[in-house]
Amino acid sequence: MTSQGTATERAFDCDVIVIGGGPAGTTAATELARRGRSVLLFEKDRHPRFHIGESLLPMNMPILERLGVLPLVARIGVRKQGADFPGDNERGFNVFDFARNPQRVPGYAYQVRRAEFDEILLRNAQRAGVVVCEDTEVVEAGVADDTAHARVRTADGNTREIRGRYLVDASGRGTLLGSQWKLKQRHPEHQSAAIFAHFSGVERRSEPYAGNISIYRFHLGWIWVIPLTDDVSSIGVVCLPQVLKQRQGSLESFLMSILDSVPRLKQRMARATLRGNLEATGNYSYVCREVCGPRWIMIGDASAFIDPVFSSGVYIAMHSAERAAALVDSVLSGASERRLQRAYGREMREGLRTFSWFIRRFRTPALAWLFANPRNVFGVEDAVILMLSGHVFDARPTLRRLRMFKLLYYVTSLRQWRATLRHWRQMRSMVSS
Repeated sequence: MTSQGTATERAFDCDVIVIGGGPAGTTAATELARRGRSVLLFEKDRHPRFHIGESLLPMNMPILERLGVLPLVARIGVRKQGADFPGDNERGFNVFDFARNPQRVPGYAYQVRRAEFDEILLRNAQRAGVVVCEDTEVVEAGVADDTAHARVRTADGNTREIRGRYLVDASGRGTLLGSQWKLKQRHPEHQSAAIFAHFSGVERRSEPYAGNISIYRFHLGWIWVIPLTDDVSSIGVVCLPQVLKQRQGSLESFLMSILDSVPRLKQRMARATLRGNLEATGNYSYVCREVCGPRWIMIGDASAFIDPVFSSGVYIAMHSAERAAALVDSVLSGASERRLQRAYGREMREGLRTFSWFIRRFRTPALAWLFANPRNVFGVEDAVILMLSGHVFDARPTLRRLRMFKLLYYVTSLRQWRATLRHWRQMRSMVSS
């Protein structure tokens, strides 16, 4: 019930219906509850539950601090000082150290087990006053006559109708509204599939970089290595969906054949043992044509998901959630919804566009060379560190420096035009096969 007492308002079950109990949904719900809004959050699973996406960015840290959970996350996480990529040097990699960023951005992040991380955020939302309904799936939702509604189904199969004043879709890659309203479409520039698992016994970098995320390239894609607590590492392969479809043998043997094909990674995994959570997912890069409308808004993965090479997913989810919460609260207080939604959509598109530019070119010879041979000419290495930190929203100085990096990329591509041409031809042939 809302705090007001009119007959019309008593017809609502809550002010805001939130679909999904991941980082986006819990962040938005917490912020709205703190603003005095009544919030019902529906999560189809029960926490804790396994989820991929274990690497946070430095720009997550201020959000976690505002939510009041940073000490709890520090307790369950591995401190992440930077990201390392293959390098043309004796050790074979270069570190992009977050502490070197020239802006007021935290110089670290954390690697987390998402089961623990997501539960911290969910329980924090409950403490803020959010009514959380786990094991409750939203099977249909929409808006009519400025009233949001959702049909929910509990674990015992019972259904009921919920009415609210605003609808927030934080349903993740299930993207309930995107699928229901046929807004979801393949991302025009990214096609990705992934295979991942947890391992023990993987050799870590020396301090202070033992918590680094390591990124490796192979001829058909790239590989992540994320160190977690208790000597566990999350390792995954990202490639074109066609590669996964053409695999032969078991999923484990296919994954290991790719990991063994990278000499430096094979060396780090000499004593590694598969611990579990072996999974594969098909083509998962997509974007929704619309992300908001009258009395509804999408946040996090519900609106778009791109290749995770720069670990941007959880940060984008929580950043968009904070922005959406402020928007919803303002609209419910009488502000112009259309103006606020236009600004929200523009900000989200611009931030995604920055990450997308680098992701699409990550495997090109020119970008591989620039990452392997970093130079801080005109501050471009500082800009890359800021991008890797997540500093891409409302970040004009960073974006100006990134434009200079893009210029260096195009010059390098021209110098390596034969290799660049071979790369794009190979990509086209693989996509069309």
